Amino acid sequence: MARGAGQQTRSEAVHDRIRADILGGRLRPGERLKFPELSERYGVSTGAVREALLKLVAKNLVSSEAHQGFRVTDLTARGLADLTDARAEIESLALRRAIDEGDLAWQGQVLAAHHTFEQTPLAGDEGDEPGEAWLIAHADFHTVLLAGCANARLRDLAASLREEAELYRRWLRPAAPSPHDPAGHDEHRVLLDAVMARDADQADAALRRLIGLTSTLVLDVEPPD
Repeated sequence: MARGAGQQTRSEAVHDRIRADILGGRLRPGERLKFPELSERYGVSTGAVREALLKLVAKNLVSSEAHQGFRVTDLTARGLADLTDARAEIESLALRRAIDEGDLAWQGQVLAAHHTFEQTPLAGDEGDEPGEAWLIAHADFHTVLLAGCANARLRDLAASLREEAELYRRWLRPAAPSPHDPAGHDEHRVLLDAVMARDADQADAALRRLIGLTSTLVLDVEPPD
């Protein structure tokens, strides 16, 4: 039993490290993920690597094909359009449920998560790219936002779509210089105010506008060597 628990722990740890490397751009879209190389890179067994990759397949961060093995999910303009459409529908539904079903404690958690997000600088230590702290605060706000929805399956589906969106976010660039806030803080504030007022229509509209910001961006990713 202890050995199985240890293997699970190693699998979860390598899952988190591979996920971070994918979202951080260190493993590029389309890059092949070979068991021996990953096993050496993360210092774990090939079995732990396989379990981690299968979990990442379920989150659409990794793809798997018969006789082709695993690779980081390829990013395409069509894939982004479909993902954006699906997110708008699923997240909006979950948000409406959250506004209807969430209690005062949930509203307090939303308020606290938004404060953390709003106070976290966008840029990281390496330049103008969103820093890890900002990405975490942003993801936490949107996760807490939907936590008031009682349907766990709906929340999980929304979380899976948002996880895939984070991969796209790493490789999106403005099509042209824009005077608008790149982090969408103003729209997030509108969204927060609507949630606090339990105005589902206003919250739905604000969330859809935020998700739709990706339509003003373009993919900037080259195939791996």
